Amino acid sequence: MTGPVVVAEIVRSGIVEGHHYGSVVALRADRSVEWSVGDVTSPVLPRSSNKPIQALAMVEHGLDLPPALLALACASHSGEAHHLDGARRILAGAGLGESALQTPRDWPLDDAAREALIRSGGEKSSLTMNCSGKHAAMLATCVRNDWDTATYLDPQHPLQAAIKATFERMTGEEAQVAIDGCGAPLLSASLVGLARAFSRLAMATDGAEHRIAEAIRAHPEYVSGTTRDERTLLTAMPGSIGKAGAESCYAVALPDGRAFALKTDDGGARARPVVMAAALERSGVTAEDWVDAEAVRRTGEHVLLGGGKPVGAIRASF
Repeated sequence: MTGPVVVAEIVRSGIVEGHHYGSVVALRADRSVEWSVGDVTSPVLPRSSNKPIQALAMVEHGLDLPPALLALACASHSGEAHHLDGARRILAGAGLGESALQTPRDWPLDDAAREALIRSGGEKSSLTMNCSGKHAAMLATCVRNDWDTATYLDPQHPLQAAIKATFERMTGEEAQVAIDGCGAPLLSASLVGLARAFSRLAMATDGAEHRIAEAIRAHPEYVSGTTRDERTLLTAMPGSIGKAGAESCYAVALPDGRAFALKTDDGGARARPVVMAAALERSGVTAEDWVDAEAVRRTGEHVLLGGGKPVGAIRASF
């Protein structure tokens, strides 16, 4: 990634003590670029922002889940009870158990869920790892197609080849293959390509693309968690879809197909919602009467403390 610019400032006691560099793009409903900052055409690794597109490929190859579980297939979940139960249901529907998951063992992302698990004497597991919904759906897709489940993470596996073909169709770009934190193949895209794919999902009126978008719209708490900023943002903009990813990636599409994608160069998660809220503000979305503007702005607030009291904030600078 070349050419990132300052997209957020770290301001403490009125003094700018640091910066987050990154890139942001906003697309019009016709998928042309409305505005951009930084480099939005070079390949990046969108990490979990890719998940709705990966899930799309699974649906196109026979995955048939109710909306809540399809949303979980798109998720970086918090490890709350409904997430774990949902992943178990996906596996059980395919005749599989938790042992089929090849996600690395991890704690739940949600603080309360993690602390409750520790207090109960629980341990890290593949199920509580935030990508278990996606992996369960991958396994269910393999069972549906009589594909080998033991090698489902191999980039040459029929499942991963199918995902790559769908991903390239949706982004309009040739993807490079890396390995994500969960062990699954990870596909590259430019921020323009990523926003383009989300726009296509949001504008779909039928078929697999529409099913994915409707699942995210109906169950944002399955895509992230009940306390996450992503859920708050989607609830504040009814009919929108979105997905955050590691290394401070984020893609959001509005019901009419306008779309936004961003990445900060340092991967700092704290800047991600700040930058997205500012991008929506810059495009005038928060002035539209269907949007809960104050809720959108709140997702972009990151207060800095000094002695336990607010003394500054992370603020967007584009």
